[in-house]
Amino acid sequence: MERKVKDKIKGFKTTDGAGVSLVRVLGNTTVETFDPILMLDSFESTNPEEYVAGFPMHPHRGIETISLVVNGNMVHKDSLGNEDGITDGEVQWMTAGSGILHEEKLPASDKLLGVQLWLNMPQKYKMAPPEYYSIKKEEIKEIPIDGGILRLISGEYKEHKGFTGKYLPLDYYHIMLDANNKFTIETDADKSVMVFLLSGDAKVAGETISEKTAVKLTNGSSLDIESLQDDIQILFISSEKLEEPVYWGGPIVMNSKEELDLAFRELRNGSFLKEKVEY
Repeated sequence: MERKVKDKIKGFKTTDGAGVSLVRVLGNTTVETFDPILMLDSFESTNPEEYVAGFPMHPHRGIETISLVVNGNMVHKDSLGNEDGITDGEVQWMTAGSGILHEEKLPASDKLLGVQLWLNMPQKYKMAPPEYYSIKKEEIKEIPIDGGILRLISGEYKEHKGFTGKYLPLDYYHIMLDANNKFTIETDADKSVMVFLLSGDAKVAGETISEKTAVKLTNGSSLDIESLQDDIQILFISSEKLEEPVYWGGPIVMNSKEELDLAFRELRNGSFLKEKVEY
């Protein structure tokens, strides 16, 4: 059975961090529909003044942040002592778990293009130890497909395997499709599947979708993606729905108001971080 479009959300321009211009696509009003993806921000600019201020040190708990930099650079530093940079085509995967502080700097480049996802963590793992991992270019398989390339960021595609998250594994593909081509992805019929049009308009499940739009699909065993007159870049994400209560306050996502209130009390009294502090 072919998947169909269930819902679609067009991003809007805003700023975050210290003044970074971005397109916010998913947020606290889309949690139920796009479960377990909480937030999706897209970055695209050829003007460094729109992003070099970056995201100064800030806390997270209860989520994983997954940042794909298609073009440009991102430099990460956190309270575990990690310092790392990624560049064209690479990914940062941070597990906030019980609590972490981190900053993201965006050095000037000819073009910045990328996406950050917030992946919800299952209730039983919310307070897992925080971790940081970067997926470098040599770890990302580039698989030829009809009319383009599929970059396997995480999970599996046919016989190929990529990085696997510990707490809520997902199949995450960066698909580049040449103009006037059609590609069909076979899917697990019961998984929660969404796509995001990073660059260019396309037909998704037979419906024309504009750039910077997230699309939630119905259940089914296959999904058709068709490029139009331009080359496209599209992100495909397949995962298990959590169907758990979400209490979201700024950078913290928990399962009850009591847990959320506790997290902010701990931020105020200095007991938020459960692991070593080094930054």
